Amino acid sequence: MKEKRTHRLVKTPKIAGRFLAEYMNASEQRRRSIVRSCKYRAIARVIQHDHARSAIGRFCHDPLFDVNDLKDREEQLRTALASDPFERDLLDHNADYIAKFSKNFSKISAPYGGSISPPGECPSIMLEGVKVTPEIAFRVSRVTKTNKFRIGAGTLRYSKGKALKEDEAIWQAAFLHGYLARGNMEESAEAEGKLCLVVDAFSGKIHSAPSDAVSRFNNMEAACASIAERWDNIPPPNGASI
Repeated sequence: MKEKRTHRLVKTPKIAGRFLAEYMNASEQRRRSIVRSCKYRAIARVIQHDHARSAIGRFCHDPLFDVNDLKDREEQLRTALASDPFERDLLDHNADYIAKFSKNFSKISAPYGGSISPPGECPSIMLEGVKVTPEIAFRVSRVTKTNKFRIGAGTLRYSKGKALKEDEAIWQAAFLHGYLARGNMEESAEAEGKLCLVVDAFSGKIHSAPSDAVSRFNNMEAACASIAERWDNIPPPNGASI
């Protein structure tokens, strides 16, 4: 009898921005675990927050979709029919995400009186041979007093039962700043750190890119070079069937 596969091999280096941020703030042991999980993706069903991120993303950029609409969406998820216990758990986790966000935020406002818009196209960026996905939930922009156009972006984070680590959030905000500055710029626009936001639904805190965001992004790029170099030699998890 053929052994059932437990993991899918990702042949070329690829990592999500949130995991790269965690990598930069992690111990060496945790770093190895992060890269291994990116190279060998578990086939087992895992809890995803797509329902919650979609609703909250719309709440952030659509003025006609308010906190009451969020609460309605939460109730829809809680009362939706599930085909099995896993799907019930999935729907409840997404409902919990929305409930926590709704409790912390009645509105999301852009810094400096700027505006928030839909995410649009958010292509991955290549950093030293590693494809990094940005996971942008909304765009931010403003016009300065001297008529200069500044842009930013926001992403959503949520972990059931605990707040996002501040250092990790700052690394992710710095990645957003570098992502926009490096390869996703609008004509005549300049990425601005204070407009690059990581929204923690659990704690209710919004983190922005720090003053050393450029240096941090360069360090992330250097880390990607290291990830790319070791990718082929990363062994699978114990007991994994590829």
